[in-house]
Amino acid sequence: MNRFFQTPPVVKNLIIINLLIFMATALLPVGERIMGWGALSLGTPLFHTYQFITYMFLHANFEHIFFNMFALWMFGRTLEYELGSKRFLIYYMICGVGAALIQYLTALAFGELPLFLVGASGAVMGLLLAFGVMHPNAVIMLLIPPIPMKAKWFVIIYAVIELFLGWRGVGNVAHFAHIGGMLWGFLLLHWWKRRGIIRF
Repeated sequence: MNRFFQTPPVVKNLIIINLLIFMATALLPVGERIMGWGALSLGTPLFHTYQFITYMFLHANFEHIFFNMFALWMFGRTLEYELGSKRFLIYYMICGVGAALIQYLTALAFGELPLFLVGASGAVMGLLLAFGVMHPNAVIMLLIPPIPMKAKWFVIIYAVIELFLGWRGVGNVAHFAHIGGMLWGFLLLHWWKRRGIIRF
């Protein structure tokens, strides 16, 4: 069967876990407690170090999880086949944790604590960066507006927009977490390249 119609194991299981946890927080009576336990609650008495991992599996609403999981499925499949399942999972988790660290440092610098953070966006932005680095001339069809664009330009434009929005403090979105996921992904990819683990 063509790989386009297949979903490798790590991507598939990440999507399943995220969906199950989202349904639990949305439908179960203990949903708010799960959210409070797992969200990254920096600068509050609720903070625990494990939240740097658990926050990635929580989402605020359907739109939030839909776009994150769609991007994970869209870009993650190719990357998992190329990196291998173990290395792909390592990359995904490092980008997610690194995204939260960058968001925390910027919030600390700008006096924006306490900070509550949920979502896989930082890790997913790391996947987008990896796809752009490893397949710079692949064409991505944007949704809004519906125009084709090479992956390398999409990544650069997206990063610049996120940096601008983060600097201006626009919206209730962790823009620096998105930048952080891309930054850690870039560093990790080039470290692997220098060690001869991957080529691009």
